[in-house]
Amino acid sequence: MNAVDFAGTVHPRAARDARIVSLVPSITELLCDLGLADRLVGRTGFCIHPRKTVRRIPKVGGTKDVKLDRIRALAPTHAIVNVDENRRETAEALRAFVPHVVVTHPLGPRDNLALYRLCGALFGREAEAERLCDRFEAAFGRAAAAGHDAPPADVLYLIWKDPWMTVSPDTYVSRTLALVGWHSVPHQAAARYPEVALDDPAVAGASLVLLSSEPYRFRAAHVTQVAAAARRPAALIDGEMTSWYGSRAIAGLDYLADFRRRAG
Repeated sequence: MNAVDFAGTVHPRAARDARIVSLVPSITELLCDLGLADRLVGRTGFCIHPRKTVRRIPKVGGTKDVKLDRIRALAPTHAIVNVDENRRETAEALRAFVPHVVVTHPLGPRDNLALYRLCGALFGREAEAERLCDRFEAAFGRAAAAGHDAPPADVLYLIWKDPWMTVSPDTYVSRTLALVGWHSVPHQAAARYPEVALDDPAVAGASLVLLSSEPYRFRAAHVTQVAAAARRPAALIDGEMTSWYGSRAIAGLDYLADFRRRAG
């Protein structure tokens, strides 16, 4: 994981007095699971887990259309952003008035361990972070076993419609799928989230098309449409379980291992 723009050691009192704005849905959930819900003073409208907890936390816009004036009014000590989720110009603007801007960029499942420990160290939740690490290691082992037991296969993982878009191998999603023996196509792509045609030779080897529930909300009707157009089986898959890092990745790995076993 690449985590930049945080310098120095946090004093225990600073951790207790932290006022955190999280612009990353999965990290908002992680902070809550680390026992830091009372330190969160702002979140995006896409930060929806845990539902009962986040209802009381003010919204500051979306992940891309952040309302900087709202964040400024909340006087945060920390803002957490992500390379894929948020715009670079947002992070740069936050530096003008937020003392600590923490930039995260998990690139694969095992980067969750560094993410847990980073958040734990920043805000005095080291013990809680280590407990999450233990749970993650167990789930990772179960997912790896599912991948070992199944024959390797190419899959097309769709995240958008009009145009159809997928994920390149250089993404968290693709590396998570690879853990259970699924390799995303196309195998090479200039963009991290390339456009693709369902009849493109680059995806011809895919034995299955997976339609993610996010960011585009694919439905059952889309499965029928895609299966007919691609001339191969298609299935819906829970995008939160495959693309959310943080604490949800623990349940996500078990979900994906079970999905893989059922898909064959």
